[in-house]
Amino acid sequence: MIEYIPLILFALVFILILFGYPVALVLGGISVVSGLLFFDIDFFYLVSLRIFGIMNNFVLLAVPLFIFMGMTLEKSGIAEKLLETMAILFGKIRGGLAYSVIIVGGMLAASTGIVGATVVTMGLISLPVMIKRGYNTKLATGVIASSGTLGQIIPPSVVLVLLGSVLNISVGDLFTSALLPGLTLVVLYLIYVLIISIIYPEYAPSMPNKLIKKFKNETGIVEIIKAFLLPFILIFAVLGSIFAGIASPTEAAGIGALGALILSYFQANMNFKKLKIIMEETTSLTSIVFMILIGATSFSLVFRGLEGDKILINIITQADLTPELFIVLILFIVFIAGFFIDFIEIIFIIVPVITPILIALNIDLIWIGILLAINLQTSFLTPPFGFSLFYLKSVAPKEIKTRDIYYGIIPFVIIQLLFLIFLFYNPDYIYIIPKMLNN
Repeated sequence: MIEYIPLILFALVFILILFGYPVALVLGGISVVSGLLFFDIDFFYLVSLRIFGIMNNFVLLAVPLFIFMGMTLEKSGIAEKLLETMAILFGKIRGGLAYSVIIVGGMLAASTGIVGATVVTMGLISLPVMIKRGYNTKLATGVIASSGTLGQIIPPSVVLVLLGSVLNISVGDLFTSALLPGLTLVVLYLIYVLIISIIYPEYAPSMPNKLIKKFKNETGIVEIIKAFLLPFILIFAVLGSIFAGIASPTEAAGIGALGALILSYFQANMNFKKLKIIMEETTSLTSIVFMILIGATSFSLVFRGLEGDKILINIITQADLTPELFIVLILFIVFIAGFFIDFIEIIFIIVPVITPILIALNIDLIWIGILLAINLQTSFLTPPFGFSLFYLKSVAPKEIKTRDIYYGIIPFVIIQLLFLIFLFYNPDYIYIIPKMLNN
């Protein structure tokens, strides 16, 4: 029974989280109590060293910088102008509004990586318009919620930064490997909307010509170019500097944060009041992430100190699981966990436990990192605690029911799962862009 104490502690973490206790305090509290029970006072010296190591981790500096960049784009109105302009340009095409939401979702993902900001922004701007233009509510909500989650996989992504840190692999390699899968998901979403608009044309009507003419008369070419050019400059500055080998992901995050401030200044939409709000929200989100990280690091120390990783390896060995079956099991556990807990908690609780086993089984960590990122992306869409669903519901018009949002995301969850299966059987797909950049 004593040998299964690490697994009991692991289960206890999930139980307490499901009862609503704060994740950081659960992880830290269990670690402290376990440290007192099973180790001597030197345990706390080891914990302090681990925490100091986190605070000295150069890669994790990218987290607050990317969050700051995303918040700046949202508050400055750059994202709003991009979405409005794209919607009109696609207005004549059946399903044009849906196409614009998906493409802008991808662009915002490539310039921020902040899911909440993207979903809220697109929900506020595009959902009322889509409903007014006669879009099917399930299609409209599904498109917005799923497009907002593209920030989980399209670099620069906070998820990829955290995964790279926990798996102890290059975040830059994760970024280059995640680019093609992220863009592929955008294309798959577009194809789905195209099919729906052909089969059910009444679900995704085109915009009235009168409205399109009015926009063209009131908006000059310069304004349209600015709406597209500013986000593209930011995307190029961040991703281009990483892919060209000029900057590390952390340095690129600094470029992105500064670039977002400069672009917001040119939009003439930034003031000290907005800047204060951006800094407060960035500090709040960053503090939450790092509190969970410190708690998870402490728990990981206890878990490994009690040889929990060896117990898991023995269980897998005795069960005669192949590496492929082990990966399937982990992806299934992460998928189910995503129904109930946040992606940050999954990364900091589950991934550190399985990492030594992945290394022991000689599994490609870059590949598994991409699979986990896409799997975590689905956790944002799956009820009952899919955060994208909550973000969208919070800004949706009153006539939009929760069940409409739940039904709307089902096709997109299926698309993501099918694509996950494709990547599982075709691991070389993620290395197409990295190979091109290396040649």
